[in-house]
Amino acid sequence: MTAKFIGAGVGPGDPELITLKACRYIQNADVISYISNEQGVSQAKSIAQDVLKNARSNLQEIPLLMPMQENRTEANRVYDEASTAIQQAIANGLQVVFLCEGDPLFFGSFGYLLERLQGHIPCEVVPGISSIHAAASALQHPLTVLTESFSVVSGRHSQEKIESALRNNETVVIMKAGRSRQRILQALRNTQRANDAQYLEYIGRDKEKIYHNVLDLDGEAGPYFSLFVVTSRARCSR
Repeated sequence: MTAKFIGAGVGPGDPELITLKACRYIQNADVISYISNEQGVSQAKSIAQDVLKNARSNLQEIPLLMPMQENRTEANRVYDEASTAIQQAIANGLQVVFLCEGDPLFFGSFGYLLERLQGHIPCEVVPGISSIHAAASALQHPLTVLTESFSVVSGRHSQEKIESALRNNETVVIMKAGRSRQRILQALRNTQRANDAQYLEYIGRDKEKIYHNVLDLDGEAGPYFSLFVVTSRARCSR
């Protein structure tokens, strides 16, 4: 079998949401790679811990220790070094699986590695369940119906871009909401969409929280793993 670099989505947090294909690749991997913080804690690896119990006994690891602050120069250095290590492992005939929260190609760190390695080594992507779809399931609420428009924006976007999305789309999901939570709440008020919004943290994890009324949120910043789901309240009258 030709050695490959495989990006495997492990879902948003619930270990039972890992696909059978991702499980098979993880259990047969020679090397796993993943993002971790400076203390060595990896959310993706923790999600896959039950699957890893059945992994190879000689499994190797390539952790990517990311700085806590948003330092793109340092992050690029980490991606460069990991890409070199992954490329060497593939050259040695080892199968490398990168564990990625949610889906590898949807706000996934895997994309930065794929940019560096695609065309140089064989690559494959195993899709995973995104936090957006897990949020809709947790809310038991359709994201879109009929002709409704659907937009996904990042909380890191400008106030103008977030408000434009809220004004011009029936459904808006705002990702990476944590640090920008208060700014997003203001955008919801400015566009009169606060009553359409729901807020979720740590979907599918032990710390999961759901706020059906976003005006109940306090004035603090939220965690990285959080999002707003904004849908049309007029839907039921159609």
